[in-house]
Amino acid sequence: MAQVNSTGTDSQTPVPAAGGLLVSADWPVRFGPIPPLADGFSTRPETAPDLLVALDRAPTVAIASRARRAGAGAQQDWQRCCGKTQLAAFFAESQWRTHSVDLLIWVDARSSASIMAGYVELARTIAGASSPGDAETVAASLLRWLGQTDKRWLVVLDDVADTSVLDGLVPSGPTGRVIITAGSTQSLVGVQDALVLELGSFSSREAMSYLVGRMSGDPDQRRGASELITDLESHPLALAQATATLASSWMTCDEYRSRFSRRSTALSTKGEPPPAPAVTWTLAIDHADELMPGGCAQTCLAVAAMLDGHGIPAELFSMPAAISYIAGRSASQSAAAQSTRAGLFSLEQAGLLAIERGSDPPTVRMSHVLQRAVRAAMPAEMLELAAAAAGAALLELWPEDDRGTRLAQILRSNAACLQRAAGGLLWQDGCHPVLIRAGRSLDHAMLLSPATDYWAELTAIGDQVFGPGHPDSMAIIERLADAYVAAGRPEEAVAWHERVSAELARAFGLEHPRALEARVSLGHVLMSAGMRDQSLSVLAAALSDSEGAHGPQHHESVHIRDEVAAGYRAAGRFGEAVKLYKQILAGRDRALGASHPDTLATRQKLAEVYLADRRMKEAFSQYKRVVADWQKAQGADHPETLRARASLASAYQRGGRMALAVLAYEEVYAGTDRSLGPEDSLTLAAAVDLARIYHAVGRRSDAARLLHDTTKRGDNALASGDPLMRLAQETLTAIEGG
Repeated sequence: MAQVNSTGTDSQTPVPAAGGLLVSADWPVRFGPIPPLADGFSTRPETAPDLLVALDRAPTVAIASRARRAGAGAQQDWQRCCGKTQLAAFFAESQWRTHSVDLLIWVDARSSASIMAGYVELARTIAGASSPGDAETVAASLLRWLGQTDKRWLVVLDDVADTSVLDGLVPSGPTGRVIITAGSTQSLVGVQDALVLELGSFSSREAMSYLVGRMSGDPDQRRGASELITDLESHPLALAQATATLASSWMTCDEYRSRFSRRSTALSTKGEPPPAPAVTWTLAIDHADELMPGGCAQTCLAVAAMLDGHGIPAELFSMPAAISYIAGRSASQSAAAQSTRAGLFSLEQAGLLAIERGSDPPTVRMSHVLQRAVRAAMPAEMLELAAAAAGAALLELWPEDDRGTRLAQILRSNAACLQRAAGGLLWQDGCHPVLIRAGRSLDHAMLLSPATDYWAELTAIGDQVFGPGHPDSMAIIERLADAYVAAGRPEEAVAWHERVSAELARAFGLEHPRALEARVSLGHVLMSAGMRDQSLSVLAAALSDSEGAHGPQHHESVHIRDEVAAGYRAAGRFGEAVKLYKQILAGRDRALGASHPDTLATRQKLAEVYLADRRMKEAFSQYKRVVADWQKAQGADHPETLRARASLASAYQRGGRMALAVLAYEEVYAGTDRSLGPEDSLTLAAAVDLARIYHAVGRRSDAARLLHDTTKRGDNALASGDPLMRLAQETLTAIEGG
C-alpha cells in the first residue's frame, strides 16, 4: 500500500516531465508493503553484510542465500530462509527514518507482471493520476524518470527467483540505489553490475542473543540453550520456530531438544538427518494443535500453504469457502468463523506464519519453503480439499471490478501460487474459474505481455487436458486472441481466432450463435491486421448464413449487418456502408421507433459515415436529426442530447462551418453548466472544447479568459495531472505564447 509523507520542507514539489511522466507529489514518498520486522529481529552484527558500505561500492546490491555443500538438496532449499528480506526491510526502514531517501520503493519481484503492476501503482502515486497507456509503457516512463530525477531513491526488488523477470525492469540513475533479494546466487546470473552478497546462518553468539531475547526471563527454561543452538545449526528459521514454541509454553530447551531428537530420528532417511527447519516446523504444528485442539490449526495451515506466502489477504480466511473447509460444515457459521480465527492465531503463536494487522489490507505471511514442506506432507485428499477451498475463497474475495487496486495484484499473486501448488487439481472439472478471473485481472490492468503469456500457458494446458474443441479450451483461446489484439499483435490474434471459428463451426454448425459470433470476432481481427478484403469476406459470409438460417430481421442478422457496415466503413467503402446503415436504420425505426437508443445510435453512425465521405449536407442533416430526437425524448440538457450536440459541433468544425460550430459548442457548454454544475468533468471538457474553437476562429482573448477560469475550477475538481487539465494548460500556453 502506498504511503505519502511530507516533512514540510519539500511539499508539493513539481518535478518536470520525464519520459511521459509528470510528477507532482508530497515528498518524501514511501511505496509498497515493506514487511514488518519479526519479533526478536537481529541486525546480525557478525554475519550480515553492511548494506550501506556495499551500496557505496555499487549502486545495485543483491543479497542471496549462501550455498551449502554440493548434494545437500533439502538443506540447500531450507537455507534459502536465512533472513534476506528482513535484512533488506531493516535497511530500508533505517534509510526512511534518517531521511536519507526521498522515495522508498518496495516491489514484489517474483514475476515481471508483479514488478510492472507495482511500477504502475507507483506512477499513479507520484503523478497523482492514472498515467496513460499500457503497463509496459507506464513502467518504461517511470524508469526513465528515475534515471533523470534529482530525488534520492531506493528500490528493493524482493524475492527474485529468475533474472529473466528483471529484464528491462531494474532502475538506474545517479541519485538511486537498488537492493535485490534472491533465493540463490544462481537466481542472479545475468544481473549486470550487481554486487552479490551472501547470507547464511547465525553465528553462535547471534543465535544465543536471539534465543535469549525471544524467551522468558526464567533461567530454568533456558537450560540446554547452547546445545539446542548446536542441534539447530544456528538456522534462523529453525530458531524462530523453536523459540516460538518455547515462548508460548513452559517447556525448557532441554525438553525441546529431546522432542527434536526423537522427531529428527523419525524423519531421517537412509541414516541422513533432515535439515533442522524440516524438524522444527513439525514440532510447531504439534504445538499449534495443543494450543487449539480440534484440528483447525492443521486445516488452516493447509489453506495458507496453497497461497502466496508473501501476502495472503487475512480476509480470505473469513470467506465462507475457507471457513467451511477449515472448521467443518457441521459447526454454525459464527462458531466456525471463531474456530478459524483461533486456528490462525495458534499458527502465529507457534511461529508458522505471521499476521500483519497494520497493513492495508491485513495480510498473512508464510515462508515459501515451509509452504512446500507442508504441501509435501499433506495427504492427497487433504491437498485436493485445501486447493478447492483456497480457489473458492479467492473467488469470493475477488471484486468484480479490481482495476487500479493494490488488492488486484495481491489476488493475482495468490492465484498464481495456487496454480503452481495445485497443478492439475484446478483442471479436474474443467478450467477452474479462479484461473479465468486471474487472467481477466491481467487484461484489466493492461499488463499486455504478461497477459498474453498467461493465456498462452492456459491454452497449452487446456489443449493437453481437454483436447481441441472443448468449451473451456475455446473460451481460453478467445481470451488469448483478444490479448494478442490488445497487445498490438493482430497477426497472431488472427491465427487463434481462425482456430476458434473453425472448431465452433464443426461443433455447432455455421449458423449457431456462438459460431456466428466467433466469425464476427475473426472479421474484426482481420480488419485490425489490415486484411480488409478477407475481413469483409468473412463478415459477409456470416451475414448470409445468419439471414438464411434465422431471417433478415432476426436480432442476430441485424447485429451482424451492423458489423458488416462497420467493416465497410473501416475499409473506406463508404457507399456500401451507407447503404447498409440506411437498411438497419429503417428496420429499427419501424420496429423500435425513432427515439429508441438503438435507432439513434444507428443514425449517429450513418451521420459519421456521411462525414467521413465528405457528404456534408447529408451528415449535418443526420446529426441534427439525432440532436432533435434526443431532445424530444430526454430534454435539451440531458447528457445524451448534449453529447449529440457536441458531435454536431465537431462535424460543423470539420466541414468548415465555423460560426455554426461556435454556436453549437456554446450551447453544449451552457447546457452542461446548467445541468451538471461548473466543476463536473463533462462541463470542464465542454469549456476546453469551446475555448479551442474560440482560438481557432481568432477569439484569443475569449479563449484565454475561459481557459483561465476552467483550469482554476479543474484544479479544485480533478486530480493533479489530469489529462484534460494538461490539454487546457497546453492550449492556454499556445494562446498566450503566440
